[in-house]
Amino acid sequence: MDLSNLKTTDEADIAGKILLVRADLNVPVQEDRVSDATRLERIIPGIKAWSRKGARVVLLSHFGRPKGERNLAMSLEPIAAELGRLLDRDVMFAEDCIGPVAHQVVEMMSDGDICVLENLRFYSGEETNSSEFAKDLARLGDFYVNDAFSAAHRAHASTSGLAAQLPAFAGPLMMEEISALQAALEDPKRPTVAVVGGAKVSTKIPVLSNLVGKVDKLIIGGGMANTFLMAEGVDVGASLAEADLVDEAQRIKGIAAEQQCEIVLPVDAVVAKEFKAGASSRSASLDDIEDDEMILDVGPVTVGRLTELVANCRTLLWNGPLGAFEIEPFGSGTFALAKTAAERTKAGELVSVAGGGDTVAALNAAGVAGDYTYVSSAGGAFLEWLEGKKLPGVVALTRSAL
Repeated sequence: MDLSNLKTTDEADIAGKILLVRADLNVPVQEDRVSDATRLERIIPGIKAWSRKGARVVLLSHFGRPKGERNLAMSLEPIAAELGRLLDRDVMFAEDCIGPVAHQVVEMMSDGDICVLENLRFYSGEETNSSEFAKDLARLGDFYVNDAFSAAHRAHASTSGLAAQLPAFAGPLMMEEISALQAALEDPKRPTVAVVGGAKVSTKIPVLSNLVGKVDKLIIGGGMANTFLMAEGVDVGASLAEADLVDEAQRIKGIAAEQQCEIVLPVDAVVAKEFKAGASSRSASLDDIEDDEMILDVGPVTVGRLTELVANCRTLLWNGPLGAFEIEPFGSGTFALAKTAAERTKAGELVSVAGGGDTVAALNAAGVAGDYTYVSSAGGAFLEWLEGKKLPGVVALTRSAL
């Protein structure tokens, strides 16, 4: 994908213009209150910058899955209120995203004002990428800005179709995400290490297949590692594993060998007979796992080996924990590696890029998320980029001829 055609609003005169900004306001809400405002906080710098330059900022987003019907339980109104609180200023809200109601609110805006339109998915045309729905949205503004990398893997009207209707630009958060992933995958400082963890190989076969051609060493953790260990003849006891994917693990190992990428697996483990907080556990070598024991974390020897690898690499890409970090005491391996990477990043010796819900949660639990070079707020889009896929929302920006 040629990204040289990406343009930002830095290249445009936006004063007095209406920017239709595709943001990701799909945040957790409980009892009409936002319970995690991380995604909102990350779009605020861009909103402030556009407002200061005199643009009229109109935010578009989906929220939940209303399936093309108006469902006020999935209204963006409480999210608009929270955004106003974070910005410490009034944020207007339109009870529709197209038609007379939306037009009336947008027409009331003055230069520098901010507005949130109602949930795009109240209309089926959003998810079907209807050109008519995209045109209805386009009638509201002068420029289109996509600042929602986390939704860029969807070919929807607001992420793809709008780019063909208006002059299109990539927002600052979009550019941050793309730049971080390019730094980790396309032109990295070497040696490079990727950490891929999680429960199942089946969910990350494309990621693994792509990464072995991009990095020097690939650390596999979590339940995924158990399947690879089975492929090497290790008896993993009662551990989570996918026996039907042993051949797939062998295939990926073969590709890695061809690409001169070393796959790094655990050499010992922390095992327990129960999967619960405070369960009795022990460290065991791989040939000492009992039939009723589960691997729930990497062992101390593995931790030492992995931290040494990270201590000697220049670029780290991380997606997925090494073990069941959310349950005490099975987060030691993940936390130790996370802290080593954070220390080297702070020292200016490592470019560290991490993404995925569980990964972000693990880095937050370790107290080091703020020390990484970049932590992605995207989920599916981050994974699809790691798979080597072209994201429709990004491709649309590169093809905009307006």
